[in-house]
Amino acid sequence: MKQEIRTDGAAAPMGPYSQGIRVGDLVFTAGMGPLDPETGKVVGDTIEEQTELTIDNLAAVLEAAGTSLDHAVKATVHLQDPGDFAAFNRVYERRFGDPKPVRTTVGSELLGIMVEIDLVAVIPQAP
Repeated sequence: MKQEIRTDGAAAPMGPYSQGIRVGDLVFTAGMGPLDPETGKVVGDTIEEQTELTIDNLAAVLEAAGTSLDHAVKATVHLQDPGDFAAFNRVYERRFGDPKPVRTTVGSELLGIMVEIDLVAVIPQAP
């Protein structure tokens, strides 16, 4: 059975979709971008700034589901400009613990943002 995950700590959906869905011990997030959770406006003029806020939004959804970035197992990343890969990667590497999630990174036409990321994470079991 699937359970919707919703939090005010991340940007609200801009369409008919959920911020996250929990199925069993897995959490699937929507693609998130650098939107301020309070205003819904794009924040950041650089790929680094936009990546930070995007990951903050993802972390808020995971926290609402009872997990964290440390338990992410799969990331899909869309970059408006693949030339931003190295700068994006520096932020991503710092924000995710080891072992890093498996990842697919592609260049995509994004509307008004530089980065979008979605995650799959595991909810840790109590010992």
